[in-house]
Amino acid sequence: MQEHKALPRGFTLVELLVAIAILALLAVVSWRGLDGMVRSQTQTGERTDALLTLQTVLDQWGTDLDALEPLPGTTALAWDGQVLRLTRRSARADDAGAIVVAWARRNVDGTDQWLRWQSPPVATREQWRQAWEGAAQWARSPDAAARQRETVLLPLADWQLFFYREGAWANALSSGATNTPTTANTSVPEGVRLVLTLPDGGAYAGVITRDWVSPLVGGNKS
Repeated sequence: MQEHKALPRGFTLVELLVAIAILALLAVVSWRGLDGMVRSQTQTGERTDALLTLQTVLDQWGTDLDALEPLPGTTALAWDGQVLRLTRRSARADDAGAIVVAWARRNVDGTDQWLRWQSPPVATREQWRQAWEGAAQWARSPDAAARQRETVLLPLADWQLFFYREGAWANALSSGATNTPTTANTSVPEGVRLVLTLPDGGAYAGVITRDWVSPLVGGNKS
């Protein structure tokens, strides 16, 4: 008697549709997992970049204050509620002159930003006066030439300054800050407290406080 071998059985249409559905589900789940991992890495990178930027900016802030130069007939440090101006030593080793530096918050392309401006080196009192007045003008309504000397640092919602004098912190506007040129190191406060308010929606938000202690009183910045 002749035996009949069973023919190979293929997939039915229903089985094929079920397999396709399972593969599609696995693809969706895998894509969501991959997308979540990419988003997490992107957010981590953005926070790292923002932290490095913030640290670099605060280091520059401390460097400017460390280099304050109370020259005769000039103002070493002045704050008017909008712009902080200071006279400091030039960072260039081949330049023995001083420079005027200004820090201010101003709207740039629809966003409030913290900015830093730096003058060319000044060698005479008249050059210093022009740079000092130019820094004040830059903070309020800069022209194209002034903008070329500014650096946009980071988004900033608000900032405040406090000076430490005679054993106490006080608002810099009411703690003896002056725009009148002096000849003594007393024009520099014993300490400067910077309070930054970072805007919501960025990699970092909230309030940051940074204290600086003048080397003239034997301290270190913190």
